[in-house]
Order: sequence, then C-alpha cells, then structure tokens
Amino acid sequence: MSDLLTRITIDPKQMHGRPCIRGLRITVADILGMLSAGQSREEILADYPYLESADIDAVLAFAAR
Repeated sequence: MSDLLTRITIDPKQMHGRPCIRGLRITVADILGMLSAGQSREEILADYPYLESADIDAVLAFAAR
C-alpha cells in the first residue's frame, strides 16, 4: 500500500496544497467526487487518459487512511 501512496503528492504551490495525483492538476477529491457520483473506474480512465488504474487505487487508499 505504501507504494500506492507515493502516487499522491502534496505541494503548497500546486492546487492550494490539496492532495493531487502524481503531481498532476487533478486532486484526490476530484476522483472521489467522480466515484461517488457513480462514474466507473473505466469511465474516469477514458475521460482522463493520463491517469492510470493504480492512481485510482492510490486515491482510495489515501481516503481510507
């Protein structure tokens, strides 16, 4: 699980310090919001081709902590 959490970055100079995925400008909260709205993993990955399936796993692991 610790390998997954390395995908989550927090930089005060990016996105106001909110946790992001791999330094990209997409936040953990963005992905959690999409999942809670009913979007599937496959839909999210299709909409954001620069994301990887492991990124979504990392978001869920981060949220669980």
